[in-house]
Amino acid sequence: MVKRLMLLLVVFMMGVTAGRAQSPTAAPGQPFVVEYYYKTKWGHADEFLRLFKKNHYPLLKKEVEMGRMVKIWMDQSRYHTTEDGRWDYRVTIVFKNSTVANEPFDEDALKKQVFPDQAAYEREEQRRFEILDAHWDLPVKTLDLEK
Repeated sequence: MVKRLMLLLVVFMMGVTAGRAQSPTAAPGQPFVVEYYYKTKWGHADEFLRLFKKNHYPLLKKEVEMGRMVKIWMDQSRYHTTEDGRWDYRVTIVFKNSTVANEPFDEDALKKQVFPDQAAYEREEQRRFEILDAHWDLPVKTLDLEK
């Protein structure tokens, strides 16, 4: 049983590595889109949303004002899915370009500017992640079906 699980893990990791190696790069100067998925523990979706809107969304809006990001929106699924495919919130961020999305950014300075009470901010952000079951990020690209 352990050998079988190890084999499955190795095959999975090989697939993840191959998928990254084959992922297309974004065109320079073009917007770069990333979807961020959040799956909360049952009964905590409203609390997560409240904390997200209070502590994380203001930082994202500042990054739009700075020109690093172009647009941000959040989606919520309407219906239930299988538990393994379930997500509660999807935040889509359109970055100015792939370079901006992947270069180092001093978010700590921005956090201190927006939230002077850093102790309260850190506590609430810790709670926001405690109530998550899962979180994943997915860079996406739009395909032109007319080409």
